[in-house]
Amino acid sequence: MTNANVPQAPAARDDWQARISRRSDEAGAAAPTPALPAPAGLSAVAGVGHVRLTWQPVDGAVGYLVHRAPVRDGRPAGPLTPVDHLGGDVLSVPDTWYVDTTGEPGRTYAYAVAAVPEVTVTGPLGDTVAAAAQPADGPAPTVELRLAADADGTPLHRPWQPMIGSERLSQLLCTDTSGGREIGPELLAALRRIRTEVGVESVRAHAILHDDLGVYREVDGRPVYDFTRLDEVYDLILDIGLRPVVEIGFMPRDLATDPEKTVFTYRGVISPPRDWDRWGDLVRALVAHLLDRYGAQVLGWDFEVWNEANLEVFWSGTRAEWMRLYDVTARAVKDVDPRIAVGGPSSAAAGWVDALLEHAAGSGSPVDFVSTHTYGSPPLDLRPTLTRFGLPDARILWTEWGVTPTHFNPVNDGASAATFLLSGMRSAAGRVDALSYWVASDHFEELGRPPALLHGGFGLLTVGGIAKPRYHALRMLARLGETELPVTAGGDGADGLVQCWASRRADGSLAVLVWNSTLDQGKRDGDPALGRRIRLAVSGAAGRTALVSRLDREHGDITTVAGRLGIGDWPTDEQWAALRAVDTLAAEKVQPADENGTAVLELDLPQPGAVLIEVAGA
Repeated sequence: MTNANVPQAPAARDDWQARISRRSDEAGAAAPTPALPAPAGLSAVAGVGHVRLTWQPVDGAVGYLVHRAPVRDGRPAGPLTPVDHLGGDVLSVPDTWYVDTTGEPGRTYAYAVAAVPEVTVTGPLGDTVAAAAQPADGPAPTVELRLAADADGTPLHRPWQPMIGSERLSQLLCTDTSGGREIGPELLAALRRIRTEVGVESVRAHAILHDDLGVYREVDGRPVYDFTRLDEVYDLILDIGLRPVVEIGFMPRDLATDPEKTVFTYRGVISPPRDWDRWGDLVRALVAHLLDRYGAQVLGWDFEVWNEANLEVFWSGTRAEWMRLYDVTARAVKDVDPRIAVGGPSSAAAGWVDALLEHAAGSGSPVDFVSTHTYGSPPLDLRPTLTRFGLPDARILWTEWGVTPTHFNPVNDGASAATFLLSGMRSAAGRVDALSYWVASDHFEELGRPPALLHGGFGLLTVGGIAKPRYHALRMLARLGETELPVTAGGDGADGLVQCWASRRADGSLAVLVWNSTLDQGKRDGDPALGRRIRLAVSGAAGRTALVSRLDREHGDITTVAGRLGIGDWPTDEQWAALRAVDTLAAEKVQPADENGTAVLELDLPQPGAVLIEVAGA
């Protein structure tokens, strides 16, 4: 398969930049969100290179927005404004703590925090506190971590496992090359690898109804369905052990009100249907075909309505028209089998969640799961929203999430994105049903095919299948055991800048993941002031050996290796071979010290940096 007759990449990029920030019609706002009080108990602790803020939770909040202003003469020198950690999307955070590394060390800032009941609404600011990050003037501070090998634990939640994102699945059939590599086989290999090594269970992709799969056309004014090519791509996905998340969109050209309204280089049609009954019939035919071909397993698939209709670039109609689209689509899915799960709004920046739930309450449309997206911050906590709308049992699927929403952003390729991924997954554990990283492979061409190996692509794996640091981070997470163990942390940077996720496996061995991270993308290349010394003490593990795997700028970072090799746009054959050296993380065998029955291990942890410590069983 090739992609002919599409706009040149620069034209698609210009169109994207012109429309991406414009929201679709916002008329008919949702019911008023609750007026939440400001968080109480705000405190600030200054450390080397950072300030750690904590506050008390607010019932009903989906997140919190940290504000700041410089202090002059003991008072804020101007209005407090949101701290911008350069994520490029939602700045609110879901947790009751925040680490600010964006300020100038030694300069005092006033901080205040507001509760967020809905992503577009910010409550009043609470009391201010003042703090100044300390400059680095000596050895790196030590963070002490303590746990017990035989401690009672809880089941470890794995939000990364249910789902991963991908370029549209028609690319699995593509015989073109990118960087000299055939697109279809490499995209399939990337998905197979993530299934095998990380345990991911499903894949979400756009444009299953795009004309490149030929599902729908009209002949002599009558609808004609052809699922042949759709079956080809779904067969490939199922054969490698994944199941598809069926994102229902975009609009077939023959069914579109305005087929010239498109998005991306492959021109996905973003128009409402010109015939709502025919749209409903198409959805019924699609679901019935899948159920007939693949059987009862389809009852476990998720059917998601459209993609990011709250952005003009993805939906040329009004919000009211999209709500109608949701009603018609969801009912058509349920007409085939009411047990099949359907949901949305599949929105950008956590938008339209309240609006969909309010609309569905009036229209009677089913919402089995809420799906939405965010970038640059951990996903917000939507449980209060579902409770408020009487749907506490609906699943929460973040069907897109990543370090940045920006195509061709260098942050995607380096180690700081890996520690961002770890922080986000840790934050989401236990409160979401899926946190789907966007996307599996750099064989991804929304705004044009990759111009170089390291081009800031969204993929976890490069063209050529080399692991980026984010992929290594997912593999580290996959090494965690079934039982989460409690950890006591202390020292400058504990429980914020430095985080720990400890676990025990069924065989009694331990997997302890420690990382040093900040949301501040201004520190994407690292800040020596944020480096820490880690002292891990595990009681009941004396005498056991350990394996230590590092991930940082000097370990497993393809950008570092590519720089040393002098790689241009694309590697030579010899350089491809050298890049394979960072495709897996090397594990070093160490013997922790024995201190009165406690195994103690000390190591340096740069920012950004992560280390997986695997302690042998008894």
